[in-house]
Amino acid sequence: MPDSVTVTQPTAAQKVEHFDVLIVGAGISGVGGAYHLTRQCPGTSFVVLETQESFGGTWLTHKYPGIRSDSDLFTFGYRFKPWTGAPIATAEEILRYMGEVIEENDLARHIRYRHGISSARWSGVDNRWTIEGTRADTGEAFRMTANFLWMCQGYYRHSEGYTPEWPGMAGFEGRIVHPQRWPEDLDYKGKKVVVIGSGATAATLVPAIAEDVAHVTMLQRSPTFFRAARNADDLADTLRRLEVDDSWIHEIVRRKILHDQDVFTRRSFEEPEKVKNELLAGVRAHLGPDFDMATHFTPSYRPWRQRIAFVPDGDLFKGIRSGKASVVTDEIERFTATGIHLKSGQELEADIVVTATGFHLNALGDIAFEIDGKPLDFGDTVTYRGMMFTGVPNMAWVFGYFRASWTLRSDLVADFVCRLLNHMKARQARHVEVALRPEDKDMPLLPWIDTENFNPGYMLRGMHLLPKRGDKREWSHTQDYWREKNELPAIDLDDKAFVYS
Repeated sequence: MPDSVTVTQPTAAQKVEHFDVLIVGAGISGVGGAYHLTRQCPGTSFVVLETQESFGGTWLTHKYPGIRSDSDLFTFGYRFKPWTGAPIATAEEILRYMGEVIEENDLARHIRYRHGISSARWSGVDNRWTIEGTRADTGEAFRMTANFLWMCQGYYRHSEGYTPEWPGMAGFEGRIVHPQRWPEDLDYKGKKVVVIGSGATAATLVPAIAEDVAHVTMLQRSPTFFRAARNADDLADTLRRLEVDDSWIHEIVRRKILHDQDVFTRRSFEEPEKVKNELLAGVRAHLGPDFDMATHFTPSYRPWRQRIAFVPDGDLFKGIRSGKASVVTDEIERFTATGIHLKSGQELEADIVVTATGFHLNALGDIAFEIDGKPLDFGDTVTYRGMMFTGVPNMAWVFGYFRASWTLRSDLVADFVCRLLNHMKARQARHVEVALRPEDKDMPLLPWIDTENFNPGYMLRGMHLLPKRGDKREWSHTQDYWREKNELPAIDLDDKAFVYS
């Protein structure tokens, strides 16, 4: 919030608006949810509250050079809006696509920007949520009520990224920046740059700046799996040449990609060594037979235990082969005035250090939740299919997929929420929550995700913030789109897990 804005407290005289549904966040999930509400629940009053100055979420927050998707847009795009560009898209292209969805479906009138929510209180007496927050542009406090809360704010803190504390950082004479808050005045031309990290952000940023800097080094503690391929889809290109309708192309290519992803994911579990060798061969084809693949591009974990970063047209590896970029695999001992001293004894000179080191997991968007006067500790709840939580009435949450596009799940969750809202209306119910059934009472409660299955750093750091899961499919977020696409539409809303009143 700007320093010049004075926060005013709500007064009794101020109008408190009420909505059937309040959506938190105008990113990919929130905009999609708004669309589905208009189509599947006509006549439902709703509002979308967004902290930032516009829509887009991740694609608005991140402004670092080269920012792009690491999922193909045929599956990351909405199922209802054909994607007509290259599979991997820039943030600008994704924002333009989302803007078209908003304009074509008259959603702008439902979205309110610069509305930061500070608290959400559920009253069992009134069967409604009371939302309070502050407008960032005016400092004016606001209060709204809603029958149902739809959390579409994502899962990380947008205001700041995660940067570890290393000794000597305060004495570094250059600049340290995090990609999540890229400074507009950062001049990296002709400079020595070190990018700490080896995930999708580093793999995007390094080739984007390689031509302009004196040199850029990707400094990683351990290697990551990468897939390198053309930023094009042969099937889509063929269908376009045949002048097939865009909506048909979108659906056909989407299904083909999902089929191929399913096969690849299953193979990564069933024959991990074979998949590992295929991935390494793809990188080696770009870097040549003499490159030290064992040190820099051979992870210690099996494929898909962490997210696999896609490198369109092998641009990261082209930068390394050209000599403009390099990769160093080592650990940081300390920062110095002129760079970074590594545990091996090597010194990396740097004018700029970019900490592409991840983000802060933030399950509830820094909103203080209360249920009938009691603060909600999300970690004390048990998840119902990663969408609802025991003891939390009239609320749904969108958490996407790790091994498939986020939007695939946001569409499925939207279908579920709309069906639930219509079911409540038919039953004349004002309250719904999920509860463990008698047959679930002895069910083991486990961490949100099986870390043997998937274990990125941000998840390990923030696991205590997330709900528990059970050892049954309905009490966990399975991360399995290929089964959930059939299971979620078939959920029996009269199952004993749903408690209505």
